[in-house]
Amino acid sequence: MKKTVTTLADGRELIYYDSRDDAVRDAVDPRPLTPVVSRSEIRYDELTGDPVAVASHRQARTYQPPADACPLCPGRDGHESEIPAADYEVVVFENRFPSLSGGVGRCEVVCFTDDHTASFADLTEEQARLVLDAWTDRTAELSALPGVEQVYCFENRGQEIGVTLPHSHGQIYAFPYVTPRTARMRHRLDEHRAATGRNLFDDVVARELADGERIVLETEHWIAFVPYAAHWPYEIHLHPRRRVPDLLALDEAARTEFAQVYLELLRRFDRLFGPDEPPTPYIAAWHQAPFTDARREDFGLHLELFTVRRASGKLKFLAGTESGMGAFMNDVRPEDAARRIREVASK
Repeated sequence: MKKTVTTLADGRELIYYDSRDDAVRDAVDPRPLTPVVSRSEIRYDELTGDPVAVASHRQARTYQPPADACPLCPGRDGHESEIPAADYEVVVFENRFPSLSGGVGRCEVVCFTDDHTASFADLTEEQARLVLDAWTDRTAELSALPGVEQVYCFENRGQEIGVTLPHSHGQIYAFPYVTPRTARMRHRLDEHRAATGRNLFDDVVARELADGERIVLETEHWIAFVPYAAHWPYEIHLHPRRRVPDLLALDEAARTEFAQVYLELLRRFDRLFGPDEPPTPYIAAWHQAPFTDARREDFGLHLELFTVRRASGKLKFLAGTESGMGAFMNDVRPEDAARRIREVASK
């Protein structure tokens, strides 16, 4: 992998990731941009202690532009883009409208391909591996920034999820705090260790393997299953068989096999609801150990993939109990969801 670091016209960092060592990335951003002005701040909910990022400047961000004005397409033939090169493989750049910035974290955009119409599921295994390498490199770089406690790589796909740019992309957040969901996992990990003397992630994976009913896919280095108490109608957790705390700790064998496994899962997701249904909206979220945690080696890196579509033409909207109280109700039995995902062909 070749990594080329440059800057955009307003000083934001832009990074090209190429599979070829001879790739030349010297295109200059010609846009007359002024420096980004961010008003991000972190406030804390007095009743729960949860941090909330306040970022009012994001109201002005680009929303569903036409294809010929897409800011994530290559900057060829006079097209004004966040990526000035005429083509690219994988690109990462600082978000122009960040939720976290100015000494309170950092937000980056990851473009998976220069093809405006392609999705992650359309990538080759070589392209998907390059994305994994970019995620890993950014995790290493961002975790070294002052004040960063947790690095979160994720993709939102589909307007139903709230995506504002249709071009295939994801984001990376470098949080200056441990996110509430991770903090709850960390607490449960400690409780389980105190009660049993064992690791919670290891026990969850072992239980799913022993039960077998919720297993979706197994390979030499990865296991994918619908969790016992899934929150979402169709939800998959993907774990490396060898527990590691973060992307940096994955060995070469697991890294090589990841692309095949992940693409298979995404392609199955797209066929869950029949050929006449539009592409399945989803969120794919990497859970990594906080870098400030002295017990981070106990954490289990995993990816959570889920959709808000519960049936053909029907979405799961969060009900009052879920939005107001965090008390989830699932309309699909996890065992039935796992069977459906196993049955559906990816090709």
